Amino acid sequence: MRTSVETGRFHGTTWGALFVLAASVLWGTTGTAATFAPDVSPLAIGAVAMGFGGLLQAAIAARPILAFRLNLRRQWHTVALGALAVAAYPLAFYSSMHLAGVAVGTVVSIGSAPLASAVIEKVVDKRPFTGRWIAGAVLGVAGAVLLCLADAGLADATAAGTEWSTPAGVVLGLLAGLTYALYSWAAHRLINTGVPSRAVMGTVFGIGGLLLMPVLAFTGAPLVASWQNVAVGAYMALVPMFAGYVLFGWGLARVRASTATTLSLSETVVAAVLAVLVVGERLPALGWLGAAMIAGSLFILTLRPSRNRATPAAAGEGTHDGASSSRRQAAAVAAPAAPPD
Repeated sequence: MRTSVETGRFHGTTWGALFVLAASVLWGTTGTAATFAPDVSPLAIGAVAMGFGGLLQAAIAARPILAFRLNLRRQWHTVALGALAVAAYPLAFYSSMHLAGVAVGTVVSIGSAPLASAVIEKVVDKRPFTGRWIAGAVLGVAGAVLLCLADAGLADATAAGTEWSTPAGVVLGLLAGLTYALYSWAAHRLINTGVPSRAVMGTVFGIGGLLLMPVLAFTGAPLVASWQNVAVGAYMALVPMFAGYVLFGWGLARVRASTATTLSLSETVVAAVLAVLVVGERLPALGWLGAAMIAGSLFILTLRPSRNRATPAAAGEGTHDGASSSRRQAAAVAAPAAPPD
């Protein structure tokens, strides 16, 4: 029979996966939304989206931030790393989509994040690669590569019309994937020390938002040139960046960072579908196959743990966020019982 510990861990990771998936759906709309403000530079789009979204997160989390300020100050290096990554990510991400196209930029940025996240956890936290994560990540990244290949020809023909635009967009996408993995890891590490996800996300994203304000000051004039541009900026800040990262923070409290970044591969599917239905891009059969493979990877990552693993060590190994110590196992079980931060 399944023990209460195993059941609690399963429900916790399931809710965590659902929160991350919901955030990914919101993020998948950003590339399409940006196309409705063609006169606004990708730097301004990234700065207003993540900048104001981050400041809003800090505002609603003011009380828990103050309550846990000493804990956060003791880990200032992790906070600083996460904030710098938060500031760099949207600049690289939206520039990648501008140069290589919506689908390719999204696929490269999000598709490279799981590998970067797993390597960070392996090197810094000494966490082994679990068999389930390897299977899900390989299938998901392979699907992302197919999506990229399927759309590459179209992007070359329509994005910027230059030979260097797509390669430059791919490089910026890889940088975006690395910074995404870095701030996911930093936030997860801070949450694991007992700081509520609301305080962690508010601090990291609030500081990151402040760092983006000078970029917005230099590039943001076109955002107020028309009501349509204003609406796009407001949507980006409030929905995918603010609401999306609140959901992502709840998810990070329940699953490990590498699992969260792998689950967020679903963003590429949402972005590709919207590019076809709204923007008018054409996705060939190879691209739809890639989308199906990504969906398969999400199924693998959210499978119910095996009932045959009865020992605490084996149970921890079989979960998405299998902790290496009894303290982490207890935190993983206790976290889902508390209301979301």
